[in-house]
Amino acid sequence: MIHSNSSKPDQNHLAVDVVHVLIKTNHYFNREFEKRLSSLEMPITLSGSRLRVLTMVGKMGEIRMSQLAEKLGVQAGTVTDLVDALQRDKLISRVPDPKDRRAMLLKLTEKAEKHLEPIHVIQSELAEKMLKRFSPEQRYQLIHLLEGMMDNLNLD
Repeated sequence: MIHSNSSKPDQNHLAVDVVHVLIKTNHYFNREFEKRLSSLEMPITLSGSRLRVLTMVGKMGEIRMSQLAEKLGVQAGTVTDLVDALQRDKLISRVPDPKDRRAMLLKLTEKAEKHLEPIHVIQSELAEKMLKRFSPEQRYQLIHLLEGMMDNLNLD
């Protein structure tokens, strides 16, 4: 297990120490997720970034590319490359925006929806395992703290 029992709540931790624990936690989650994902023997290849795009599009139902880039916190060009690849794999489709004929919306294909369902189950199970000792209030605080970290980076 990756944690230290020697830390005391009143100790002063350097910011870099906090970030290192965050990175280790993310690495652990990704490693466990990849291990469980490989057991599914999926007929499609899903990297973390491809999965993030598909998950966000699925969550939003339909979304413009610019909105997707903003929600993912990446450049529009990065999203375009990912979406192009996902469209070639028939996981995302582009449909005309009924509110603006010049704009296109992204949406999941049936193929993507079918393959994402077991992946979301794995994500949920692993997330619940990691946070099982956290109260609803602690989960809220953690989300708030992590969002605050991202906001701090965006202030400069």
